[in-house]
Amino acid sequence: MSTAYAIAAEVTDPELPMLTLEDLGVLRDVRESGKEVVVTITPTYSGCPAMATMRDDLVHRLTDAGYDARVEIALSPAWSSDWITERGRRALREHGLSAPGPAPSRSGPIPLTLLPTARVVACPRCGSKKTRLSSEFGATACKALYRCAECLEPFEHVKEI
Repeated sequence: MSTAYAIAAEVTDPELPMLTLEDLGVLRDVRESGKEVVVTITPTYSGCPAMATMRDDLVHRLTDAGYDARVEIALSPAWSSDWITERGRRALREHGLSAPGPAPSRSGPIPLTLLPTARVVACPRCGSKKTRLSSEFGATACKALYRCAECLEPFEHVKEI
């Protein structure tokens, strides 16, 4: 692992600061040539407002380390919540968020449904699967709000994408 990659891998996500960009799976590549570095990241979804902050944080951290850094955005292949590392999933649970299950496997057009996605979600606090969807959208579009019927605590679930 190059020094530039190690620096980029430690930058945290602005919306989920318990995750590094590497653990979130958005850090795709770091190409180092002398003091020039090109970092490639993939957004978690189109229009993700955190991308500008991710880019700026990467450039600042690498510049502070003496690199001339540039960030590129790769849209293909599209990011999948399956790319979140096991360490990242553990960090989500430790911070009270429910980690995503396996992403749905699809080919061809994706149907538009107006109903909430049916999920079996375990409470990150007590582990109960007796949970109920409160809102399909949480603080960010990539999270849904749930409440546990056992411990009665509300929690966010990172959606499967």
